[in-house]
Amino acid sequence: MTDSIRIEDVSKTYVSPRTGERVEALRGINLTIQSHEFVAIVGPSGCGKSTLLALVAGLLKPTSGRIFFDGVTVSRPGPERGVLFQDYALFPWLTVQDNVEFGPRARSIAAEERRRISQELIRLVGLCGFEDKYPSELSGGMRQRCALARMLANEPKVWLMDEPFAAVDLQTRMLLQQELLRLWGDDREILSRRPVMFVTHGIEEAVFLADRVLVLGRRPGRIKATIEIDLDRPRPPHRNSPATGALVERIWRLIRDEAAEAIADE
Repeated sequence: MTDSIRIEDVSKTYVSPRTGERVEALRGINLTIQSHEFVAIVGPSGCGKSTLLALVAGLLKPTSGRIFFDGVTVSRPGPERGVLFQDYALFPWLTVQDNVEFGPRARSIAAEERRRISQELIRLVGLCGFEDKYPSELSGGMRQRCALARMLANEPKVWLMDEPFAAVDLQTRMLLQQELLRLWGDDREILSRRPVMFVTHGIEEAVFLADRVLVLGRRPGRIKATIEIDLDRPRPPHRNSPATGALVERIWRLIRDEAAEAIADE
């Protein structure tokens, strides 16, 4: 497999415009995500997980170091890097169908083709019959399905996902995890998949979804460990297996003490 995302010695420091106070969020991150690879990132609160994803998305610029996507330096957001956030980020004044069609419309795709794309994605994420509903009329899980369809409508080459299921209940989260794997190609040939960078607080979620889990240490965030998830695909049969439990426990031992310290400092 070829490299899709390459992060070279990246650090990020936030500077308060009011006080000049400096907070070092990340230090010396080196990471490669290969094409078709699902990588999850976990770590204690405040370790820079979301900052790292925002840097890859081009929403932030690194203080030092470089980030490449398909060999090109990342300097700004781009449609080839689809981003899905925790808070859905849907346009409340647009229907489900209009939200999904927003990206294709911005790219000047003809109306008939936009409609075809949106209807296919709405079907794929299980929202048939809700095309004319507004976000306020949907459950949390349905809103996130709509947000996922809207991201996919831009045909991104990489999926960047920042705790996308954190705002829904446990049962809905489990269903959305399986839907995500299905759309990604968990049960298909590896070449059908997209690279994914998935930020989560949930260790179980990370193990269930990913090929590889990166553990970040406390701020300034650095890669503390890389855990290969050697579970067969498709994953659903392995959700509660002893091998899955052992991997979850292994990662939790790496995080536990720093997570407790982070809570104490809040």
